[in-house]
Amino acid sequence: MTTRRGAGYLKRADSDRLYEIFLKYATVEKNGEQHITSEDFVRKFLGLFTEDDFNKESVQLIAGIVDMDKDGYISFSEFQAFEGLLCVPDALYKTAFQLFDTNGNGLVAFDEFAEVMRKTVLHKKLPFNMESTFVRLYFGKDKKRLVTYQEFSQFLHDFHEEYGVEAFKKCDKDGTGFISAGDFRNIMLTIKSHLLTKDLKQKVINASGFPQGERKISFPYYMAFNSLLNNMELIKRVYLNATNGHRTQEVTKEEFLHSAQMMSQITPLEVEILFTLCDMIHHTNNRIIYNDLNSITPEQYFKQVTRRVAEIRAVSSPEERSFLIQILENTYRFTLGSVAGAVGASAVYPIDLVKTRMQNQRTGSFVGEVAYRNSLDCFRKVIRHEGLFGLYRGLVPQLIGVAPEKAIKLTVNDFVRDKLMDQKGNIPLYAEILAGGCAGASQVVFTNPLEIVKIRLQVAGEIASGSKVRAWNVVKDLGLFGLYKGAKACLLRDVPFSAIYFPAYAHVKVNLLPFLFITFHFTTQLDETLSGQNDRYQKLNIDQWTLSSHSLILDFADDLQDSHQL
Repeated sequence: MTTRRGAGYLKRADSDRLYEIFLKYATVEKNGEQHITSEDFVRKFLGLFTEDDFNKESVQLIAGIVDMDKDGYISFSEFQAFEGLLCVPDALYKTAFQLFDTNGNGLVAFDEFAEVMRKTVLHKKLPFNMESTFVRLYFGKDKKRLVTYQEFSQFLHDFHEEYGVEAFKKCDKDGTGFISAGDFRNIMLTIKSHLLTKDLKQKVINASGFPQGERKISFPYYMAFNSLLNNMELIKRVYLNATNGHRTQEVTKEEFLHSAQMMSQITPLEVEILFTLCDMIHHTNNRIIYNDLNSITPEQYFKQVTRRVAEIRAVSSPEERSFLIQILENTYRFTLGSVAGAVGASAVYPIDLVKTRMQNQRTGSFVGEVAYRNSLDCFRKVIRHEGLFGLYRGLVPQLIGVAPEKAIKLTVNDFVRDKLMDQKGNIPLYAEILAGGCAGASQVVFTNPLEIVKIRLQVAGEIASGSKVRAWNVVKDLGLFGLYKGAKACLLRDVPFSAIYFPAYAHVKVNLLPFLFITFHFTTQLDETLSGQNDRYQKLNIDQWTLSSHSLILDFADDLQDSHQL
């Protein structure tokens, strides 16, 4: 269980936890061991055939995937082996192989294949010709040849394509090379339904007069249609090649054809169908973007079972979100922003303290005398005179304030982006800048008081005083309005900063991911670094101005306190 595996493998379940699940459904004891019956495994554990008049033969057939000795009972070792089977990269093919290997000898005979196929609903609707040349090529002329797992996996792949051709032939009774639009819909919804997305089913396949008002579908069109849907990942690569990695750039049919010349698998007819489908779904007017391709790209099996938590959505489209869902989304974003802000503030706080002291230092009694020669000198003197914890002076109020500050900034940015996004999921650059600016303005509510209190605590170590400066005392001394002195300087710093940072981060990440073969975490850090560089120079001077404003307020408050003591 501790064997190191590649990224293609799913993580195995804990044996003890798996055994607990097994015991919930184990109702039979044989030879001192608990077993699950075939019926309980399929109906209770898998949740299939829950109706009372279920097909017992089908239940036994499905349970045979796990029941290796075909005795009608599933032991824990078989149950655990099945869990391990589902974790391998070729789980789909191996599961199908064990379904057709009804006698459990590790090989599939023609009789086994034909027996399982004849029990399927698909075969009853559109029977497959078991005497075809295709079947004889795999199982031999006399159909006595036994097929191994590797051979059967290729057979299944080719069989699916051959089934589509056989279905076309059955519908083309006169041999004209054409079928009706109704027959085409029937074939696609039965044999090729795994290639159809929700948009294709609703807006294209079920649309009357598909395609473009034609009543007949030619065989070349039928083959190109299925080939297109089978190669949508390649289509996406062609699009990205045409746009140099930009996913929001519109591409015409001619530009796409020019890019597709490098990849001979794509034909002009497939490109024609692609633009027809995109226009029927999104009304693209012969111009497509990357999101148009996503609406007709079939869901990949392995992508579906290994989907990241961040990609799981409660609803399929933003329009379906209820008020409660939107509240939960914002709460989720607020929590993540709080954690991210706290971690980030703790990591860079010593650097921030040194920066504050360097910017705030005054000239001494001698001309040209300064407290710190450079940042390294400041760092050394803080540790020498105030200890290691002196580098974290004022961190607590920083953590208290930075969590809501970062959270509200991220939440407002996402909220405004959602409102300005079009139906295709795209957002123009001006809207990204506006969302970032709104996020920067919203954070000033927390930033300004936080900056004043933080700076006073950071520079307190420089003052030779017996009294210890506390955050609450600073708040009481300044009052509510005093905490927001210098807010204009904060706005002038934070609004442009966020207006540059968020769009830069989004665009750099989109442009880097298709081309950089590096890990996600490194890419993300590189994105943040590059986007941060653009606004760092703009922020530094205004940050100095903000600090000076806050320092003047602190000096004024000190003067008031001194006069009160006198």
